Amino acid sequence: MGRTEKASSIAELREKLGAARSAVLTDFRGLSVAEITELRTLLRKSAVEYTVVKNTLAKIAVKDTDLAGLAAYFQGPTAIAISREDPVAASRVLSVWSRTRPTFTVKGGVVEGQLVGPAEIVVLAALPPREVLLARMAGAFQAPLQGLVNVLAGPVRALAGVLDQVRQQKERSA
Repeated sequence: MGRTEKASSIAELREKLGAARSAVLTDFRGLSVAEITELRTLLRKSAVEYTVVKNTLAKIAVKDTDLAGLAAYFQGPTAIAISREDPVAASRVLSVWSRTRPTFTVKGGVVEGQLVGPAEIVVLAALPPREVLLARMAGAFQAPLQGLVNVLAGPVRALAGVLDQVRQQKERSA
């Protein structure tokens, strides 16, 4: 690889990482080509790009950026799953896929600008989708209001019940 190719690879990786909402670094040691192809297909369906990188070039790409903490993870065979849309998509796919492959490991990464380790990536993968979290939050806001409405409606319901009993009593006596 020539000097210009290296420079363009470094610039390309720096641009991809800068635009990423999340980037998860993995060690793909012990995987067959078919398994890596399967993983890439799964990641592509979630709009995640999976790229094998040279550690020395990757260290140069993150040097003097906000992602400089990633340099510690660039050891051994390294591939990066980059997501520009959903910050949890890469974590979710990699965590599920790695359960059946003990040689595949997640090294760490960055999510929304925050450096995260392998344990945090597993926790992120276990989070429900954004829509579910928003629905839960809306339900949490709605619950007290629903309770207030029920409390305020109680006396009106009691009055309606009393009036209904009076009506029934008058019908019986008439």
